Amino acid sequence: MNQYTIEGGTPLNGTIKASGNKNAALPCIAAALLTDEAVILRNIPEIEDVRVMFEVFRALGGTADPLGGRTWRLSADIKSCTVPEEAAEKIRASILFAGPLLARAGRAVMPPPGGDVIGRRRLDTHFLALTELGAQVDMRDSFVFTAGKLRGADVFLDEASVTATENAVMAAVLAEGDTVLSNAASEPHVQDLCKMLTAMGASIEGTGSNRLVIHGRNRLAGCDYTIGADYMEAGSFIGLAAATRSGLRIEGVLPEDMRPARVAFGKLGITWEHEGKTLCVPQYLPLKVNHDLGGMIPKIDDAPWPGFPPDLTSIATVVATQVEGAVLIHEKMFESRMFFVDMLIGMGGRIVLCDPHRAVVSGPARLHGAELRSPDVRAGMAMVIAALCAEGKSVISNVYQIERGYECLVERLSLLGANIKRE
Repeated sequence: MNQYTIEGGTPLNGTIKASGNKNAALPCIAAALLTDEAVILRNIPEIEDVRVMFEVFRALGGTADPLGGRTWRLSADIKSCTVPEEAAEKIRASILFAGPLLARAGRAVMPPPGGDVIGRRRLDTHFLALTELGAQVDMRDSFVFTAGKLRGADVFLDEASVTATENAVMAAVLAEGDTVLSNAASEPHVQDLCKMLTAMGASIEGTGSNRLVIHGRNRLAGCDYTIGADYMEAGSFIGLAAATRSGLRIEGVLPEDMRPARVAFGKLGITWEHEGKTLCVPQYLPLKVNHDLGGMIPKIDDAPWPGFPPDLTSIATVVATQVEGAVLIHEKMFESRMFFVDMLIGMGGRIVLCDPHRAVVSGPARLHGAELRSPDVRAGMAMVIAALCAEGKSVISNVYQIERGYECLVERLSLLGANIKRE
């Protein structure tokens, strides 16, 4: 198993470009099943989750050919409706093939999806949405979805699930009649999918809101679509710059995607400037907690978009160990995500884990190198940040989890001056 060896304590410097949005690339790959014409997808990140999605796409009968420059040509001639179990176990995003397969072939066989172990991750909302559109679900072994002709419906999701919203939208674009999808997720990656589907000829109203109206079409065409930048990766690099006292420029970032992160990171004294699509983090930030009115301890908590992204709570927790003052980190959406703080405590972090969802972090703390293990994509990146600002050597194992979401991380960080090796 591969691992990272990191010597910390050295400020970084330079420019790094944000990769394409992982969470947009995955549903857009699945959406290419919705047409028999060629689909060109650009700015696709070179990460493990994308490789697995292409593996599934090919197993279903599609072709996925690299054109260079992170551009791929996809063509879908569906020959199978069964997602391979081995691939499904690797990533949760495998469930995203359910909607397109139902819409095109009327059947989808989905083994239970894998992915990050960050607590209970319901699939109920997927079943609710797809059954409202006319699908039947058999859950005795795998999840077997069947449908004659999907029909538009007035659907109210029981939670603003990103992947359930994406599945419902992909099913509805080829359904008969109109679909109203309320309490829909509206994250930038959901918007990317809706924009791609619109480029394919779908009729979708309300993109970017929590109420989508989809007018069903008989067929969709191919398209040429460019995935947006990964604002979660950009947020990770902001945290990296702050924790290591580094001056970094992050290219290719849309300012509007970073507004929720600006509010949360601002509570830790972290600011940045935008020069067009380049985000500039200064080296010498006043890393001091900004108290709430009356001198109260502030809270950084996650929420569905446009709230602070849950994927950045791990990053904020590490950064908070290097900031003067106390802050409450409240991870409301996943009950196991905060357990990684045990490793931070072992490195010298001053953290009280109040319960599975809340931790009080007091800083600044002098972290020291340690033997670490990546539990999931974002906590793994948080461990990399902690190791880079710690004194001495750290070894991080299970880096497969990190590389599922961060493209060529060792090479890119090395160019910034990080002492990091992959072994």
